[in-house]
Amino acid sequence: MAPPIRIGISACLLGQEVRFDGGHKRDAFLMDVLGKHVEWVPVCPEVEVGMGTPRETLRLVGDNGTTRMVTTRTGVDYTERMNTWSKRRVGELARANLAGYVLKKDSPSCGMERVKIFAGSGSASRHGRGLFASVLLAALPLLPVEEEGRLTDPSLRENFIERVFAYRRLKDLFAGRWSMGSLVEFHTAHKMSLLARSTTAYRELGRLVADGAKRPRVEVRAEYEQLFMKTLALPATVRRHTNVLMHMAGHLKTLLDETSRRELVESIDDYRTGLVPLVVPLTLIRHHARVHDVKYLAGQTYLRPHPREVMLRNAV
Repeated sequence: MAPPIRIGISACLLGQEVRFDGGHKRDAFLMDVLGKHVEWVPVCPEVEVGMGTPRETLRLVGDNGTTRMVTTRTGVDYTERMNTWSKRRVGELARANLAGYVLKKDSPSCGMERVKIFAGSGSASRHGRGLFASVLLAALPLLPVEEEGRLTDPSLRENFIERVFAYRRLKDLFAGRWSMGSLVEFHTAHKMSLLARSTTAYRELGRLVADGAKRPRVEVRAEYEQLFMKTLALPATVRRHTNVLMHMAGHLKTLLDETSRRELVESIDDYRTGLVPLVVPLTLIRHHARVHDVKYLAGQTYLRPHPREVMLRNAV
C-alpha cells in the first residue's frame, strides 16, 4: 500500500483543546470528510513552545520594522522563543513527507495572512502573518498551504486539495530514480490541469520537458517543481475550465454520434452558464474516454484529481 498522504494542521482544528481558553476550533469538513483520505500531523506552536492551556492571549506588535509576539496583559515577549522553536519544528516537518498544511486563521502564531499587528497607540492593521506561519512558508515554499477560513470557499477548497494530491504525486515522481521519460509521462497526465490555470505556464512547462534532456537533471527538476506548483496555485476560473472541457471534447468529436456530441456540448455550456457544477461535464467526458478507449483523456488527472468521495467538484 502507498504511504498515507500527510497534511500538517493547527491542532485546534482537529478538536484538540489547545486554544488559549482551553477550547478548540474543530473543523467538520477537515475531520469528517477530508480526514478519511489523509493522515493529519497536528501542531500547536503555542503549546509546543511551552505555554500552558489555558493561557494569556497573545498579539503581534509592530516594533521599528520588526514584529514581536507579546502577551496582551502582562507584555511577556515570546518572539525569540517562538522563532527559535519554529525553525526547529519546521525542520522536523520538512522531513515528515507532508503534502500540505492547514493553518488557523487570525492566529499570532499560525495566521497566514491579514493577522492583526498592533501599533504603539493601540490601533491595529490587518497586514501581519503569524510567526510560525512565516517560518513554515519561507522554508517550504512549494508546500500547498491554506487557512481553514479560506477553505469555506468552494473554489479555494477544491484548488487547495487538488494541489495537495498533485504535490504528493510530484514528490513520488522525484523520490527515487527518475528519467526524462517518467517526467514526460507525469507532465502528460497533468496537461489539462495546467491548461486550466495558465496557457502561458502550460507552454513553458511543455518546453522545459521537451528540452530537458539537454540540461542538467538537477536544474530540470528544480525548475519543473517550482513552476508546476506555482501554476497549480493559480485559480482555475469557469472560463478556463470551459476552454479545457471544449479542448477535451475535441478529442472525442470523431468518435461520438450526433446525439452524444450534442449532449456533451450542452453539458459544457450548462456548466459555463452556472446551471450545473463542473462534475457534470467531467463525468460525461470520463465516460466517453473509457468507452472509446481514449487513453490520453482517460489518463488526465484533471478528470479525477482527488478522491471523488470529497465531492469538491459538485460545488464549483
